[in-house]
Amino acid sequence: MFTLSQSLTSLIERLKEAARQGRGGRLRRGIEKEGLRVDARGRIARTPHPAALGSKLTHPHITTDYSEALLEYITPVYSRPGEALGFLADLHRFSYRRLGDELIWPASMPGRLDGNDSVSIADYGDSNVGTMKTVYRRGLDVRYGRIMQAIAGVHYNVSLPDDLWALLRELDDEADTSLNDYRSARYFGLIRNFRRYSWLLLYLFGASPALDRSFLPRGDVPKGLIPHGDATLVSPYATSLRMSDLGYQNKVQAQLKICFNSLSNYVNTLRHAISTPWPNYAAKGVREDGEWRQLNANILQIENEYYSDIRPKRVTRHDETPSQALEARGVEYIEVRCLDLDPFLPLGIDETQVRFLDTFLIWCLLAESPWIPDEECDRLDDNRRRVVERGRDPALRLVHDGARRSIADWGHAIFAELGEVAALLDLAEEGTPHAEALDALAPRLDDPALTPSGRLLAHLQGTGQEFVEAMTEVASEQARQRRAEPLDPAREALLDELVATSHQQQRDIEQGDSVLFDEFLAGYFARARESRALTPIDTGDQA
Repeated sequence: MFTLSQSLTSLIERLKEAARQGRGGRLRRGIEKEGLRVDARGRIARTPHPAALGSKLTHPHITTDYSEALLEYITPVYSRPGEALGFLADLHRFSYRRLGDELIWPASMPGRLDGNDSVSIADYGDSNVGTMKTVYRRGLDVRYGRIMQAIAGVHYNVSLPDDLWALLRELDDEADTSLNDYRSARYFGLIRNFRRYSWLLLYLFGASPALDRSFLPRGDVPKGLIPHGDATLVSPYATSLRMSDLGYQNKVQAQLKICFNSLSNYVNTLRHAISTPWPNYAAKGVREDGEWRQLNANILQIENEYYSDIRPKRVTRHDETPSQALEARGVEYIEVRCLDLDPFLPLGIDETQVRFLDTFLIWCLLAESPWIPDEECDRLDDNRRRVVERGRDPALRLVHDGARRSIADWGHAIFAELGEVAALLDLAEEGTPHAEALDALAPRLDDPALTPSGRLLAHLQGTGQEFVEAMTEVASEQARQRRAEPLDPAREALLDELVATSHQQQRDIEQGDSVLFDEFLAGYFARARESRALTPIDTGDQA
C-alpha cells in the first residue's frame, strides 16, 4: 500500500477547493517536433529546405534544426492539447503538399546516412543573424560531428497561468518573496523533481532501441548493441538510444554540474561556460583563411549548446541572450526535451501523452523538492542512464533513498500520487482525460513490451525487417494519410501567407544589416557577458 505525503495531499485538496470555485486557470502548452526529410528509400535528403515552406530563418512555425534536412515544426501556444496537436497535424498536411516524393522520417534515430557530409548544415542566408546561426552549426560539426545532429525528437513547452501562480503563492505559508521570484523558484523546484523522476518518461515514452549501421563509423559496434539483419543494430533492453551516449551527450558539458538549484546558479554557470575557453576546441581553430569554423573556442559557443532533459525558458527580447532574459524577468515556461518520436503515432506524440506530461509536471511542481547536492546529481544521472540503456530489463533496479527498487514498484508508487494530481486537473475539463491517460499508460509499468521501444523492437523481430525498411514503410503510410486528409482552408491561407512574408522578412533583415559580421559577433558576446538587472515581469505567460 502506498500512502501520499501529508503535505502533498493537503495542498491538492486546497487546490481542488479553489478549482471548484473557478480559480486557477488552464495550463498553456506548445509543441516543437523535429522530423528528418528522407527520400523514398529512407536515405537522408540532400535537397535544400523547400522554398515553398518559407524561410527557415523567419517562419514562426516551419524551420529547421541543425541540418537542411531536419524539419522543425513549432505550434502556437494553446490551453487545450487538441488544438496544439491539430495545428501540428496541419503543418504536416501543408508540408506534404509541397515535399514532392520526399517523406518525413517517423523515428528519432535517423534513416540511411552516407557519412558525415551527407548531413548538410542548414544555411540561414547572408544576414548577420543568419550567418551566426550557420556558423554555430559549423561549430557543432567541429566539436561533435554532424551525424549526431541528425537525431530528432519532440520538445514540450508548458507554462502556468498567472492566476494559478497567485493562488499557489497565497496557499504557501512560507512564501515571502515577490510573485516573480516565487514563480522562478517554484519552476526550479519543478525542474529538480523532473531531474529526479525523468527516468519514468524515458521508460514510458522512449522509442529508439534500434539504429541503422550508417549512424556509426564503419565497423564500430558499441557495447550493448547486437546485429539485426545486415544493416541494423539493436539494444535488447534499451528505451532511448537517442538519450544514450550515442545521442545528445557531451563529456565536456558534464563538468558544468548544473543541478538547477537556483536561477542565479543556473545563469552564472551558463555565463561561465560561454566565456571560458576549452583547450580541445581551441586546437580545432575558430577561424581559418577567413572562414569561420565555430563561433568561439569556449565550453559552449552559445547557451543553446547546453544539452539537458529540461530547460527553464523565457522569450527573449532583441539583443538579449536566454540567460539575460531569465535573469531580468524570471522563468516564464519550461521546455521538456527528453521525448523520442513515437513512430507508431502519426505526429510522434498524442493527447494521451500530453495529458500524462501535464499531470507529471504539475506533480513535480507540487511535491516537495529539496535542493540537489552534487552526490545526488551523480546518482540521478546513473538512474537515468540505467533506464536509457536497460529500462526494459526485468532485473534492472534503480536507487531510491539508498535502496534498490524496480521500475514497476517505484512507478506504481508515483502513479498513485499522479492520480491525485490528475483528479485536480480534471476539475477544469469535460470528462476525466488526465485520469484516463494514467489508466492507459499504467499497464506499461508491468509489461515492458507495451512501451514504444518494446513495440518497435518486437515489430523488427516479428517482421524480420531492417530498421530503415520498417520506418520507411511507416513514413510512406503516414505520408499517404496526410496527403489525403483535408487541410483547413483558413489555416492553409495563413500558412501560404507566412511563406511569402517570411521570405520578405529574411530579405529585409539582410538589407538592414549595417555592420560586418565580425563586429556583430563581437558585440553579441560583449552583451552576453553582461548581467541584466531585474525588471518588472511582463504580464501574461507564453510557452
